[in-house]
Amino acid sequence: MKDYNEPSEETKNEWENDPDNWIWGMFYYNPKDPRSYIPRKIKELGWHSNYADPENIIIIALMVAMILVLIMLSK
Repeated sequence: MKDYNEPSEETKNEWENDPDNWIWGMFYYNPKDPRSYIPRKIKELGWHSNYADPENIIIIALMVAMILVLIMLSK
């Protein structure tokens, strides 16, 4: 688990609402944000990954690899 100081609510809102932190309006990428997951723009839809977090990239790559292996094994 990461050890960091939780950013203030004001800082979180600035980061989440800054269009420069959203690639194509869908992918949250903010290297300054230490959080791995943030609430989606529409809060009722759950959480979203911070793609600037190296741990998230590893997790996503492993999930994609597992799906590809399952597809290859099912043939």
